[in-house]
Amino acid sequence: MVESKREATGRPEDEGRDAVQERRRQRRWVPTLAGWLTFLVGLHDVVGALLPEWHRRMVRVDEFVPGSVNDAARTATLVAGMLFLLLSHGLRRRKRRAWRAVVVLLAFTVFSHIIKDFAISAVVAVVMLAALVYFRTEFYATGDPRTRWRALWVGSFLAAFSVAIGLLFIALNTGGLDHNYPFPDRLEHVVAGLVGATGPVTFVSDRKNDLFSLILGSLGLFTGLMTAFLFLRPAEPAPSLSAEDEQRIRDLLDRQGARDSLGYFSLRRDKSVIWSPTGKACVTYRVVSGVMLAGGDPIGDPEAWPGAIEAFLEEAARHAWVPGVMGCSELGAEVWCRESGLSALELGDEAIVDTAEFSLDGRTMRNVRQMVNRVGRQGYVAEIRREKDYAPAELRALWERAGTWRGTDNERGFSMALGRVGEPGDEECVFATATKDGELHAILHFVPWGTDGLSLDLMRRDRSAQPGLNDFLIVEAIKVAPDLGVKRMSLNFAVFRAALARGERIGAGPVLKAWRGLLIFLSRWFQIESLYKFNAKFQPVWQPRFFVYPSLNDAPRIALAALEAEAFIVWPRLRIPGLKRPPRRALPSP
Repeated sequence: MVESKREATGRPEDEGRDAVQERRRQRRWVPTLAGWLTFLVGLHDVVGALLPEWHRRMVRVDEFVPGSVNDAARTATLVAGMLFLLLSHGLRRRKRRAWRAVVVLLAFTVFSHIIKDFAISAVVAVVMLAALVYFRTEFYATGDPRTRWRALWVGSFLAAFSVAIGLLFIALNTGGLDHNYPFPDRLEHVVAGLVGATGPVTFVSDRKNDLFSLILGSLGLFTGLMTAFLFLRPAEPAPSLSAEDEQRIRDLLDRQGARDSLGYFSLRRDKSVIWSPTGKACVTYRVVSGVMLAGGDPIGDPEAWPGAIEAFLEEAARHAWVPGVMGCSELGAEVWCRESGLSALELGDEAIVDTAEFSLDGRTMRNVRQMVNRVGRQGYVAEIRREKDYAPAELRALWERAGTWRGTDNERGFSMALGRVGEPGDEECVFATATKDGELHAILHFVPWGTDGLSLDLMRRDRSAQPGLNDFLIVEAIKVAPDLGVKRMSLNFAVFRAALARGERIGAGPVLKAWRGLLIFLSRWFQIESLYKFNAKFQPVWQPRFFVYPSLNDAPRIALAALEAEAFIVWPRLRIPGLKRPPRRALPSP
């Protein structure tokens, strides 16, 4: 049993942390409702500014104010509506900066609606403003780390949205054009108007010409200023492990690394780390789509895990991120649930082979035995060496060759992948290679699991080579395990392995069979069944792994974030020629 060693210090920072955690659990409907109402207000403002007759006015003041004032108010309302649309997502995530901006914009919206037309929208804005001020403590989250890529995305969105608004304005006012203009002329006029130039489109009414020019000029100015502001403000680099953090994690792995086969993968360079107050344990994580995602168990002494978990949850609450854990062990799930009030779901099983007990003899190993013998007769030769036994040039050649066999441009992996080879500190990693006539055809890469274990990291082969090369290399690596001092080997992770195994047995119920059928259907994209069958061939010991989440409402969001982190879901990315992201640390030059 792992005991939680907490001390009631009564310090202000402890009280503040408890308050943050308590706020996170209360009134979750407030930011959600506020965000969607803000989105609707923004949409209403945009449509209302383009088509002022869209809603019924309660009082008309056009005859009491100059037309230019009315046009300016409509244009300002349009810009405010665009800002509402942008800020609604941040409001749903409890962002304090978004709350401040929305409060200011609502106050301005009330004023602009009174100038333009005192309508129900102004009353709604007043009610929303009062509600946001009343629930101000619900919006406490600090901003996420920012990079200049956000400026590019926001600028692209605003430019596209501005063009769409201009085209929509023309479409809604075709009756006021001096003649019917083709789409290329309309597009040219909108783009020219955004940069302050004159296009070919002309309205019969001079006031409408002035209004359209004012709208386009304002949208262009707003897009340029917003993009420039986001680009020029100081950038905060994405979280990553510092050299000091990495060394501290390696020290913990040297002492406690045998507990979890996924521990070494915490050294991925795209993760960040949260430390317990004593420094005896830590949690590594990555933030994906507003989810603070940890992989595997906390690193270090289990008695210090509660402190690291509490710090992890405090950081998640401070930013209003959803905390989640993928692939923790049974002990890890127990501690996570007990210390944080989260829930756990069995996600699947990890295949672990006892190298001393492994044998190719027997009927159950017949298929593997035949496959391995067939590969050997074809002339393939296996070589198993630690990274420290390779020259840098050899490692670089292996890594580049493995990259040519990758089936996708995106490097997959988060909880069970290291994503690099040949860097200082990784000398104990192991390569298993298969060659034929001196030509490389398959590679397996293992990372250390404590002092007497290995955990499979990378498995790639030449698709045109003999099938069964991966089976051949795993068996050959197990054969030489005693020479490497290895007693256990962790293979792949089989998602929902128990459901697949039980669902195919005689007597399985209709629900279990239906669940298995769904998993087999999803295997067309996510290799669920194929990984299970591959692992099962080696007669491993199955160790359950768990998915930890705050509530059922959050579970789908965390699952999508996990698929994104593992690169099973890859969103389209805008690539600009000549503009590259800073490269990750790669292999040392030979």
